[in-house]
Order: sequence, then C-alpha cells, then structure tokens
Amino acid sequence: MKRSRAWARLYRSVLPRDDTIGAMHVYLQHPDAGAQAPRFLRLSLQPDLFGGWELLRESGRVGSRSQLRRELFLQADDARHAFEKARDAELHRGFQILSHGD
Repeated sequence: MKRSRAWARLYRSVLPRDDTIGAMHVYLQHPDAGAQAPRFLRLSLQPDLFGGWELLRESGRVGSRSQLRRELFLQADDARHAFEKARDAELHRGFQILSHGD
C-alpha cells in the first residue's frame, strides 16, 4: 500500500499538469508611421517539443526584413505572464491589435 502511494505521488509530479494553456498569437501595428511603412509586432506563445513554452517576438516595418527573438520558459504560467506583459507594454506605446488568436 505504501509503495503504490509513493509511486502515485511520483507519477503525478512527472506528468504535465492539466491546466496548460494553448497557443496564443497577437499581431500589433503602430498606426502613426508618417512617410515610412508602419511598424509591426507579432507575438506568439506556443509549446515546444520538450514540454516547455517559447515566446516568439517578430518585429520590424511592414514590407521589410524583421527581427525574431525567442524566449524559453519551463512553466506555462510564466510564459503567459511574459506574453501579456509584452503585449501590454506595446499597447501602452501606441500599438494597436489588428488580429489575435487564443
């Protein structure tokens, strides 16, 4: 009986939690570009192959080369918090959401 309880506790600690989030995407664009092409930012939060999460930030000007940055997280809650923090920071800077997917 004690052995099965210890095994069950170990089994629960190794399995992924049921409250994991799905992939999230948002596309933001800065409306005031003047004579230049508008700036954009695409945020994507998705699970990786090793059980963690990656936050992808693609930014640049529409029609030109963009920059891609990747940030890795072990916990879904930390990844979601970073996604929301990055989104809110850009909204505060004047970007507007053009499309999103949860």
